[in-house]
Amino acid sequence: MADEQTLDLKRPDPPAPADAARTWSGRARRVISVAGGKGGIGKSYVAASLALALARRGRRVVLIDADMGAPNLHTWLGLAPPRRTLSDFLDRRVARIEELVVPTGCPGLGVICGASDRLAAAAPLCGERMRLLCQIHEMDVDEAILDVGAGIHSNPLDLFLVADNGILVLVPEPIAVENVFTFVKAAFWRRVSNVVSVYGLDEVLRQVVVEGDLASPLEVVAGLTARHPEAGQLVSRQLERFRPWLLVNEARTRQDAALGESVAAAWRKYFGLEMEYLGYVQHDEGLWRRVRARTPLGKQDPGGPAAQSFARIADRLAMLPPPLARRRTGAMTPTCGEVVQGGAQERRGRLP
Repeated sequence: MADEQTLDLKRPDPPAPADAARTWSGRARRVISVAGGKGGIGKSYVAASLALALARRGRRVVLIDADMGAPNLHTWLGLAPPRRTLSDFLDRRVARIEELVVPTGCPGLGVICGASDRLAAAAPLCGERMRLLCQIHEMDVDEAILDVGAGIHSNPLDLFLVADNGILVLVPEPIAVENVFTFVKAAFWRRVSNVVSVYGLDEVLRQVVVEGDLASPLEVVAGLTARHPEAGQLVSRQLERFRPWLLVNEARTRQDAALGESVAAAWRKYFGLEMEYLGYVQHDEGLWRRVRARTPLGKQDPGGPAAQSFARIADRLAMLPPPLARRRTGAMTPTCGEVVQGGAQERRGRLP
């Protein structure tokens, strides 16, 4: 394997005043997590393709393989297994996560490969997870895109919740729809439980859950408000902040493309929470042949149906800087401490 290079993460000279919208904050302008309720739905494919589409628009992007148990982004990008991975960061062999970024061959796009040589990396401890999440937010790039592992355990939930935009991948199958609802409900409870723990109100939440027959987050707020107005107000703010995005992969028909709107509408109706439909990715019949031939995504036809779908989605994301997204929802992205605060209580079995 040829010597790996380190992607240059230094900023160019500050922009002219006329380009004030492109001033840099010294941190990731947007952190995007790509998650899913089950495996085999094309989550890594979506994360890598979105990163490529954004980089082709002049964005400076780092793609992070945060699927700790089964990392494979390097294969999608046509790269050999790297010498350094997230294991080196988790084991403190490198101090800064930027040291792990390697170029992909696409200008403006670097990748941090996942940890596959360390059994404990599949479930990093709370402190390791907090250090990773905070350093991701501090990276000096336009977008940091996380490919999050499947499932509803603490690691993928925390990686999903810490993002400015959390994207859930869905395929047009009944099981996948059910798993999306399961993932979003688990993510919401993780967020609420951790924030309540920060303020020492986890026992109040536990009592409300145990004593009530609660069918929706709105009922949780009502129960908390009746018992403890401060706790009810805290959770009510989480309802406003919790706004996942939905992306339909492998759409073959108009009905498939419309599935995202239907799922988002059902979520809003039955659970009282916002969910936004980001768009769909059209089925690409030749994709499996290119994957078998190990053709890197960056060398595939940019005019293909799937590539055009990702281009439209990337255009939408590129037009939504994080500060605007936060003003629109009236909330800031949760802090690293709030998101993973529940780790200590979780290990002691205290979370409801």
